[in-house]
Amino acid sequence: MATSYSGPVIWGLIFVIGVLTFLIRMSFIGLFGYLDEIPPQIQRGLRFVPAAVLAALVVPSFVTLEPGTGGVAVDKLAAGIVAAGVAWRTENVLTTIGAGMTTLWVVRFVLLPAV
Repeated sequence: MATSYSGPVIWGLIFVIGVLTFLIRMSFIGLFGYLDEIPPQIQRGLRFVPAAVLAALVVPSFVTLEPGTGGVAVDKLAAGIVAAGVAWRTENVLTTIGAGMTTLWVVRFVLLPAV
């Protein structure tokens, strides 16, 4: 990749970005280190972080760019729904993974080729 910036400028930018990233991350650690107790408004907001992160990681896998599918990967969506149900009922990681993978393979190789 060609660029018009010289080597020292690029290294300077990398250093500045690294310092800023470090300061942003340390600010939260430092902030919570000085607080005796986290305010209830922030605690309420932090309760939704795991669900938001999980949704941000999982939901894009249900979307496909293949034409004629409507943008939804049906096999992955079915496997995700079954895995979510199994996880909710059993709270067992291995059972959830097994149920999700079994559903994915059954839908992908048995049900969808027949359609």
